[in-house]
Amino acid sequence: MQHTIHYHNCPVCSSARIREVFSVKDHTVSGHLFAVWECADCKLRFTQDIPDEGHIGAYYKSDEYISHTDKAPGLINRIYRIVRKRTMGSKRKLLAKYTGLANGRLLDIGAGTGAFVNEMKKNGWEVTGLEPDPDAREAALSNYGVQLMEADSLYALPEASFDAITLWHVLEHVHDLHGYLKKLKLLLKKDGILFIAVPNYTAVDSMVYQQHWAAYDVPRHLYHFSPATIKTLSALHDLELKARMPMWFDSFYISMLSSKYKSGRTRLPSALFNGFRSNFSAMRNVEKCSSVIYILKEKRD
Repeated sequence: MQHTIHYHNCPVCSSARIREVFSVKDHTVSGHLFAVWECADCKLRFTQDIPDEGHIGAYYKSDEYISHTDKAPGLINRIYRIVRKRTMGSKRKLLAKYTGLANGRLLDIGAGTGAFVNEMKKNGWEVTGLEPDPDAREAALSNYGVQLMEADSLYALPEASFDAITLWHVLEHVHDLHGYLKKLKLLLKKDGILFIAVPNYTAVDSMVYQQHWAAYDVPRHLYHFSPATIKTLSALHDLELKARMPMWFDSFYISMLSSKYKSGRTRLPSALFNGFRSNFSAMRNVEKCSSVIYILKEKRD
């Protein structure tokens, strides 16, 4: 199909051992079905026949797309905004712990409507925020007085500039996956830390909801990572995995949204149960959490 990308090899490890798993519906914008495939070697799942970079933008144009608006309607999205506000401080503390800095230079990629950039600036960090969506950038300026830069500005930033780079649920959206990671490494200072948060399709809530699992979010999510995939991807880019941290709230938010996708309405008791069950599993093994923060640093000889 014109303006789409069809993979014949895995986008992470280049293996030809790929197969279709199932089709997933775009519940946010188009209502279309997209095939999700899996690599037998690195365990990446990925959306097949994705719109290319020049045509993906239309799939973000919805009031339901929560990261680009602070006005998305409905109970689930109100809960999302409350939780997002409460987690700002924990993210800031996480950066301080692993960088060893009370303040420093931060690059936040996919800054959305600027909430995290604002949190870090208020606490003394010098922050550069990148966001591809012009409406989200306008909201950041209106809500927080935060001036975000366009996403393409990444390639004009000077090397070795940042103590930390954060991608909160961003890497799954990036077309040029390997090129992006190469650039991020160049932008980090010698002891800089990379924080990457992504959904985890091997989580219990994903197993429950299968193709209705909301974190597949096709076609906006180009890749669907497993912990095994992140290990492979990190090794390919000489990145050392320093730690993994759970994102406990995600299991509940994703389960509520998945319940709605599966049955047409949110079945709150079962969604909360599935969220609790997912987190209980993750308490014994972080790699089973619905979303995981991977904390990475460039390997040094």
